[in-house]
Amino acid sequence: MEFNLDGNLWNQLSELLSSFGISLFIALSILIIGRQVVKILIKVISTALERSNTEDTVRIFVTNLLNTLLMIVVFIAAINQLGIQTTSIIAVLGAAGLAIGLALQGSLSNFAAGILIVIYRPYKVGDYIQADNHLGTVDDIQIFSTVLKTPDNKLVIVPNGSIMNGSIVNFSNQDKRRVDIIASCSYEDDIDKVKSVLADILSKDERILNEPKPRIAVSELADSSVNFIVRPWVKNSDYIDVYYSLLEEIKKRFDQEGIAIPYPQTDVHIHNHTE
Repeated sequence: MEFNLDGNLWNQLSELLSSFGISLFIALSILIIGRQVVKILIKVISTALERSNTEDTVRIFVTNLLNTLLMIVVFIAAINQLGIQTTSIIAVLGAAGLAIGLALQGSLSNFAAGILIVIYRPYKVGDYIQADNHLGTVDDIQIFSTVLKTPDNKLVIVPNGSIMNGSIVNFSNQDKRRVDIIASCSYEDDIDKVKSVLADILSKDERILNEPKPRIAVSELADSSVNFIVRPWVKNSDYIDVYYSLLEEIKKRFDQEGIAIPYPQTDVHIHNHTE
């Protein structure tokens, strides 16, 4: 059996095969080169996360997610080179991503916030922080939430999204902390004597740092008292103990020195009306 192909048809077929062959070669090149580029990028990102002490679970998840997304981009670029319309594919992927994003909006927000916490490290396990109106020691940093242990030994699970959307106060990231105490005396007391007694109390406590220097000053002339601010600096680890011991020592020394600590009083006048 013999097949006779018209010359023009053969030329068209040859051109088509040649064109498709070139497109196929370019598409395969995009896949191969793109895959190698993605591998290099993922390795760089993984190394950066590892150097920033990112948890292994988070690092693996992030690198796998990025690897998948980047390979999808490479694959779409390759099939587009073959002349396949990728608009509909991108539209379907976009619609699916939007639907998933809306369904998991809260979870994705917490997840993204967890990634930011791990990368930027505004706090770490063991830090005493205030976040989302909660005070406590960081017990665990999870991908969706942070676990705080309160001073009365309760565990509070705070969504990472709520934490990152608000203010974070970290009481542990500095080695020194200032103690703020208000001490009051009556208007009849000698304020120079009061300042001298307060300074003596601070000088006898070895936990109080010499630098920065403690500050003692009149802060307010209140209705029934003269108020002093007492602001010594201590090591962060000594803050709570120094705060409570100073309150106790101030009361004892004021009693010994005859310095009155005023308190609000109400005078009641009884008038006896007789006819």
